[in-house]
Amino acid sequence: MELFYFVVFGALGAVVAALELSKNSKDRINTSSAFNSFKNNYLVVYSLMMAGDWLQGPYVYYLYSTYGFGKGEIGQLFIAGFGSSMLFGTIVGSLADKQGRRRACVTYCITYILSCITKHSPQYKVLMVGRILGGIATSLLFSAFESWLVAEHNKRGFEQQWLSLTFSKAIFLGNGLVAILSGLFGNLLVDSLSLGPVAPFDAAACFLAIGMTVILSSWTENFGDPSENKDLLTQFRGAAVAIASDEKIALLGAIQSLFEGSMYTFVFLWTPALSPNDEEIPHGFIFATFMLASMLGSSLASRLMARSSLRVESYMQIVFVVSSVSLLLPIVTNFLVAPSKVKGGSISFAGCLQLLGFCTFEACVGIFWPSIMKMRSQYIPEEARSTIMNFFRIPLNIFVCIVLYNVDAFPITVMFSMCSIFLFVASILQRRLMAISDKPKIENWSAMKERDPEAEPLNE
Repeated sequence: MELFYFVVFGALGAVVAALELSKNSKDRINTSSAFNSFKNNYLVVYSLMMAGDWLQGPYVYYLYSTYGFGKGEIGQLFIAGFGSSMLFGTIVGSLADKQGRRRACVTYCITYILSCITKHSPQYKVLMVGRILGGIATSLLFSAFESWLVAEHNKRGFEQQWLSLTFSKAIFLGNGLVAILSGLFGNLLVDSLSLGPVAPFDAAACFLAIGMTVILSSWTENFGDPSENKDLLTQFRGAAVAIASDEKIALLGAIQSLFEGSMYTFVFLWTPALSPNDEEIPHGFIFATFMLASMLGSSLASRLMARSSLRVESYMQIVFVVSSVSLLLPIVTNFLVAPSKVKGGSISFAGCLQLLGFCTFEACVGIFWPSIMKMRSQYIPEEARSTIMNFFRIPLNIFVCIVLYNVDAFPITVMFSMCSIFLFVASILQRRLMAISDKPKIENWSAMKERDPEAEPLNE
């Protein structure tokens, strides 16, 4: 069965290489040298930021366990991270619109570096502070950088279609190639060089510091809301009015929460799904395989978005249906393939089928990220982009906290069924978004203010 892992990895690598090498003029977007310089600068920064994030992921649980903490205490630390992202991260992330997106990106670097430093302490309270800082950093990572990019892209007068090129390349590199290299580099530090489980966090801090230096030396500041007298509460109220008044924004937020909630749940479930009887599986290699599948998806997305005749809202309906079906495999194999009672050993036949389904899901994730970024750039108003994007993460973080708290309360098949249903609902909402995508916005900010006297216009 060990050969199976190499076959899957090799097949995915061959397909990704073929897709990238076979691109023709229809699959490429002609751009200017000024845009290419701007894009490459952003890709360098984004890759460094993602390296700082990916290096930590595989070793967080392991580090806590080496400090002697049990599953319950580790679960509380993880819940603290997501809870912090929901509460404090939403506030800090929303300040980017008012105080500046470049400043928020620098804050991300500083916050995450401090979080990495806390990993040197075995004290539970210190580690809890680190998780809170990490939750704040996560909110900034998934809002401030994208907000800065969209605003700067528009400020420099680049064509709107070129934005999709930056999105797809960022996911291809940051969520694909960098993730694979980070996993290998982390393995080198911990296993080959025997530097201990805290070494990847030190390496992550170094990458974040380098990225912060590039930001400070080459990025200009941009803002969302230019008004001087808007406090944070008013900013939140304005974002809430925007979501409630525009069905397209509300649908986009619901779609994002449903998909990302299922994705984060999958992160917790794939290991017990592939090794229900404690089978020996190469976690690092499987993780690299998933990231290669994500690269495949982002490569497909770049081709799809390069065609002006094909709309993102259209093909994403299919992507959500495919992802829904792919997460049904653990349930289907549970009924069709007799479960093994033997403990240990290599991956089972059912596990092999599930691994193929999980790779399909990861390919859908690779398509989802640049596509949702493209739709957010179209529908979310510039004045409150970071605030609204962090609003979208509130239901996501609540959902993940609930799943973490009850992860042992339900059978794994029930959890996968729930994810599959959520993804199917996302496809229905995506169909509705497609139907209304061409409709003009019913209300402007002035009309909203007349309806809600306390809500000021987002752009004065």
